[in-house]
Amino acid sequence: MKETIRFRIDEHQITAEKGQTVVEAAKANGVYIPTLCNFEGVKPKGCCRMCTIKVNNRFMTACTTPASAGMEVESSTDELNDIRKSIVELLFVTGNHFCPSCEKSGNCELQALAYRFRMMVPRFPYQFPQKGIDASSPRIIKDQNRCILCKRCIKTIKTPDGRDYFAYRNRGTKLEVVLDEKLGNEMPDAVARQAMENCPVGSIIYKEQGFLKPIGKRKFDKKPIGSDIEV
Repeated sequence: MKETIRFRIDEHQITAEKGQTVVEAAKANGVYIPTLCNFEGVKPKGCCRMCTIKVNNRFMTACTTPASAGMEVESSTDELNDIRKSIVELLFVTGNHFCPSCEKSGNCELQALAYRFRMMVPRFPYQFPQKGIDASSPRIIKDQNRCILCKRCIKTIKTPDGRDYFAYRNRGTKLEVVLDEKLGNEMPDAVARQAMENCPVGSIIYKEQGFLKPIGKRKFDKKPIGSDIEV
């Protein structure tokens, strides 16, 4: 039997299993902490910073911070929500996210977070970078204009023998996620569909299939992100 611990997130008393991260414990107790790069069942990296919390007046990422007995976590404060909102704004201005024409609109986690944090006009200037679109694979389109470098496709989409379909290329402002040419040509249909599903935005799109669910009936059209967790 696993050891249980108790701690607090804002006004919520949290009961968790020892070894759980703050994000995992929060979700199990009906407390929503927003994430983008985190993916259940995969080792967290803390690269998007959407889950930023405060513990003992120190900023930490909830997806990589182990829950410990008696800890006091700040999450839903004006300061932290403004940090999260600024991250969403930065992702919008450093990419080209034209939501009305995107297949992922209504199913996009970035878009849903923009609604949750009531993003109107970003506080940062738009960059409108011209990035590439790789349509060489017979199964998927990889649109770099929409990629947020969350690494979810790299961490979750692999061959049966553990090889990565996706990988980082370049560094700094030129960093991008690319599809291995050989593996991309051999990618099974089910893996291609899973890659699109795991991507939180519209950067990975399954070819020759669009708008199966009409606007108004998609995941975040009627229920905001986090509503399936919050009690």
